[in-house]
This record gives sequence, C-alpha cells and structure tokens, in this order.
Amino acid sequence: MKRRGFLLRAGLLAGAGLAAAFPLPSLAAENLFDASFPDVDGAEQPMKQWLGKPVVVNFWATWCPPCVKEMPDLEALHQKYPDVNFLGLAVDTAVNVRKFNEKVQVSYPLLMIGHGGIERMRSMGNRAGGLPFTVVYDAKGQVAETILGQVKPAELEKTIQGLLA
Repeated sequence: MKRRGFLLRAGLLAGAGLAAAFPLPSLAAENLFDASFPDVDGAEQPMKQWLGKPVVVNFWATWCPPCVKEMPDLEALHQKYPDVNFLGLAVDTAVNVRKFNEKVQVSYPLLMIGHGGIERMRSMGNRAGGLPFTVVYDAKGQVAETILGQVKPAELEKTIQGLLA
C-alpha cells in the first residue's frame, strides 16, 4: 500500500481546513512535561525546561502537507509572542527533519518524538492520531486548548493572548 493511502486509512492526516477543537482531556495519561525528546542533533531536551511560560506544542511531520503549510503561521506567532514557547514535535526521523529544515526554517525548537508520537497524541485526546495536532499549555503545563488539523492563526492568537492576560 502506498504511504498516502496507508496514512489516510490510519487516520494520520487531518487534512487542510479540517482543524477542530477537541474536548480537553480531564487527565493526561502521560504528562508531556515529564518526558524528554532528542533535538535534530540527538541531544535530549527535557520538556519541563519550557514551563514557566505558555507553551504551544505542534505535532507534525515532514510528509504532512497541512503541517508544512501551517509552519510559517506558527513561526510568525513565535516571533510576535516572545513570552510564549513554541515547540515542534516531529512524528518523523531526525534525518528527514534536518533535510526539511534546510528548506523551511523555523526559529523554535524541533524535537523528535518519532512514531511513538501517534500514541502520545491519542492519550492527549486526539483519538484519530491525526496530524497536525497542536496543544496549547498554560505556564504551569495545564492544557488550555487542543487543535486537530491546520491551525487558524487568528484563533490561536486569541488563545495565546488569553494566557498572557
């Protein structure tokens, strides 16, 4: 089976314009901020280093068109809101992300969660395991919003502003 067909059947591509807010999970099965993930150079990065400010975590992959399409919007918001941490968790390999980052550059950290990211997303309320998937946390690491599909910049900005107020 071709990759695209497999991903569509597995529900891994949310598709452009299909962004949807999901009910916030009452209890996360695993606290994302207790984990560490390698950056593109293989150095482990503990997630808790980004607490203390609101955090926007974007699950993405190089092979996911809506993921790639939303990256400039996330980068623009990252530049506009220095008091918010943005992170990309790649459901991909470091080799693919390094090649991708040569073409599309972002200034926020890109970490490797690999294919285990799909189960992690499911435990966070994304039952389909679809990409892209964005989770917005307050400064203490509590989920403020989850978004499946390509983010709508104006809506994400409202959420960010609410966390900074």
